[in-house]
Amino acid sequence: MVGSGHGRKRLALAEQGQGEAGIAQIHQGIAAWQATGTAVAQPWVLALLAEAHGKVGQTEEGLRVLTETLTIVDKTGEGLYAAELSRLKGVFTLRQCHVASAKGQAPMPQLLSPNSQAEVEAEAYLQQAIEIARRQSAKSLELRAVMSLSRLWQQQGKRAEAHELLSEVYNWFTEGFDTVDLQEAKALLDQL
Repeated sequence: MVGSGHGRKRLALAEQGQGEAGIAQIHQGIAAWQATGTAVAQPWVLALLAEAHGKVGQTEEGLRVLTETLTIVDKTGEGLYAAELSRLKGVFTLRQCHVASAKGQAPMPQLLSPNSQAEVEAEAYLQQAIEIARRQSAKSLELRAVMSLSRLWQQQGKRAEAHELLSEVYNWFTEGFDTVDLQEAKALLDQL
């Protein structure tokens, strides 16, 4: 089944260059899990699938999974992982814009400036993720969303705003500084 450890192990395959195998295993886990008739934690599992697609450069497929998952969240009201889903949607939206730009294609016809429509859309998803995490008092998810927004603002030259926002959330924590997220947050603060 797709438990916390099994889901992360499958995602790790994608991170270790075995992306297709990891994605296939996540799909197998989802099928086995759905065969039990349960729908609990479905958004979390689908977020893992979207992340795996992102790890192997399948941004459009990851965005498709995230869009479907957010629709499921809207229908079921299972908002436990909604902040992370919105954060991932923002990150993937930016990634899709950068991939299209790198290929010399206009990602969307309405993109006119460095502060493109994709950046505006991504920022809206990231702000939404922060709001959801704050409503749920989910500080770790809030930190992840704030880091993603801070990176966007850093690219846009809004370093002071990014530093202020990230400092506020980072300074809330009193322990766990050996975790990956807090280490990344500290490194980002140092850059800003």
